[in-house]
Amino acid sequence: MSETPIRIRIDDQVLEARLWDNPAARDLIDQLPLTLDFSDYGGQEVLAEPPRPLTTEWMPSGESAPAGTIGWYAPGNAIVLYYADVGAYNGIMRIGAVEGDLSILRGWDDDRPVVIELAE
Repeated sequence: MSETPIRIRIDDQVLEARLWDNPAARDLIDQLPLTLDFSDYGGQEVLAEPPRPLTTEWMPSGESAPAGTIGWYAPGNAIVLYYADVGAYNGIMRIGAVEGDLSILRGWDDDRPVVIELAE
């Protein structure tokens, strides 16, 4: 499977990540770079809505999301960065993975601007 390296910038920290070769991930790549306000949801993930929804054509209707997954949650039109394991749920679609320490994603009380960009 082909992968596209990206960077996720939060404050002064950078997470290296990759997007997989699937329709939703390719649609996100076409929108990069993006700066979005991400917020915590349920003590397991941070999420934000991109300018336009990602395609779900040929994507599974639901998957699990292990910690480190970059996902698309179709019912909420949200890009999701999972920092805890989430079981299979209808609407979750895996589009990539974050590498490294996920602790920067935990414990957010307020929205935070996050930059998602292609790695050079």
